[in-house]
Amino acid sequence: MKLVILSLLAVASDAVLGQVTERPDSDHVTVQTSTGSFTGLIDPKFPNTLQFRAIPFAKPPVLERRWLAPQKLSSSSSEHHYATRFPPSCPQFVTAVTSLWNQNLAKGNLIYNGNQNDSSGLVGEATSEDCLYLAVWMPKRAAAPRADAGLAVLFFMTGGGFVIGGVDIPWQLPPSWVERSQSHIVVTINYRLNIFGFPNARGLEGGDQNLGILDQRAALEWVRDNIAAFGGDPNRITQWGRSAGSISADIHAYAFHEEPIAQAYWLQSGTIFSVSAVADPTYSNFTFVARHVGCDAPSGDDDDEDGAAELDCMRRVPFAQIENFIGQYGDRGETPALSFSLIPDDRIVFTDYDARSEAGKIARLPAIISATANEFSSLVPYPVDNLTAGPYQPAVDAGTISFGVCPTFNSTVYRNRMGADVPVFRFQYAGTFPNLNYYKWLGAYHASDAPIAFGTYRLLDHIANTTTLEIEVSNSMQDHVLAFVKDPYHGPQTTMGWKPMVVSDPHGGDLIRFGANGKVSERVDGVEVDGVCQGIGEYNPFP
Repeated sequence: MKLVILSLLAVASDAVLGQVTERPDSDHVTVQTSTGSFTGLIDPKFPNTLQFRAIPFAKPPVLERRWLAPQKLSSSSSEHHYATRFPPSCPQFVTAVTSLWNQNLAKGNLIYNGNQNDSSGLVGEATSEDCLYLAVWMPKRAAAPRADAGLAVLFFMTGGGFVIGGVDIPWQLPPSWVERSQSHIVVTINYRLNIFGFPNARGLEGGDQNLGILDQRAALEWVRDNIAAFGGDPNRITQWGRSAGSISADIHAYAFHEEPIAQAYWLQSGTIFSVSAVADPTYSNFTFVARHVGCDAPSGDDDDEDGAAELDCMRRVPFAQIENFIGQYGDRGETPALSFSLIPDDRIVFTDYDARSEAGKIARLPAIISATANEFSSLVPYPVDNLTAGPYQPAVDAGTISFGVCPTFNSTVYRNRMGADVPVFRFQYAGTFPNLNYYKWLGAYHASDAPIAFGTYRLLDHIANTTTLEIEVSNSMQDHVLAFVKDPYHGPQTTMGWKPMVVSDPHGGDLIRFGANGKVSERVDGVEVDGVCQGIGEYNPFP
């Protein structure tokens, strides 16, 4: 494997392919990739982890490239860049509506917002259209020349309902996990969101509308082509997403089933059956926004049938103006409601995923599919006037079942039908801890497993101290996942005694539950969770 990592002071003079040159007084390191060299850093808090926080994977989608598919960067070995600061997040609005996420309880689950607060009601201060960047965290020991093919890689895609999210989210920063394991690499990415990622514009008819998904694919291709330079194995990439990122990973499994790049998937709280992409052949939402930011049909031309003039005009409107209009319109609760999300085009996002599944048009690769026990408690309107009792639990249960439980079951069923050589490993996160559950009605809510998976639970110690059990649950979850990442076909069974889920089993197969009843983990029958989808028993959101 070709590997070049050298100290910042040695960039010009000591670069020798396959040789590591590091000066003891330097906390900076540089890696050579096909698109340039990038200087990262070593954070003293994590002395054995190298961090490259902002590496571009595509050209900036600005000006005439706004609302175009991501374009590859030119190959360049001479350009040098610093990757020591996190990139701006892609354009997104910071809502002023009170929610779990912008209250102290969940600080750390939103993007870095500069000098603004987390309920500003404005476009994020630290956002930019020049946002197509990824970050890499690697063990320091991976810098040494290796005889093997390299370390396994986790490729993470943020959640956020396709309207918010990014690399720079404290809950989703993995250096503590990499520092602990010293045996895997984590990559996290930005991708375009909301109207910039999913415009459904008339001017793009027949073209690329699901730009955010295409951004993800471009980032994955860059990682495939360059991760060896960081000590990673391009043939051992597990594509991982949470929430919208998890749904995205499943979209990739169908859209790119013949050339997945990934060796496996981790779908964390969401599958393609968790959402329903709705076609809008009138392109009404994009046109509605255009008319309100000064891009109505040109004078004397009331039938811009192909939308070319509308699109041309919209490419000249500042992104902040567009985001503020959409976000403030939504905060006011105006109608008709505006939405920019997945667009069925039967190329990237399909109209009928049941039919695609029945036809076997899905990547024949192992998967972890996980969910939290009380997903929807954090997705219903925040009960600001009734924080003691919380939201109406039957409504929460209905959302949990329709968004999490049954889509997870359906995705398991379809993958099971492909045969035993496509193992599916399932777990449920049911932990409740003082620093994550100030309100008991939250239970194991949507995203509460993020700080457990990433090992960032101490960010909430201002609410209550991290418990010993919480640390043990986090370590166990990470160990189970890493066994899969290193060998998705056999690792979970041989290393952790974790069996693939087979839903046709009389008891619904094996499922791991983390954090319930004071236990780090326990094996439960799959029917205990999935039974409600088969008309068996009732669902328990607080196991």
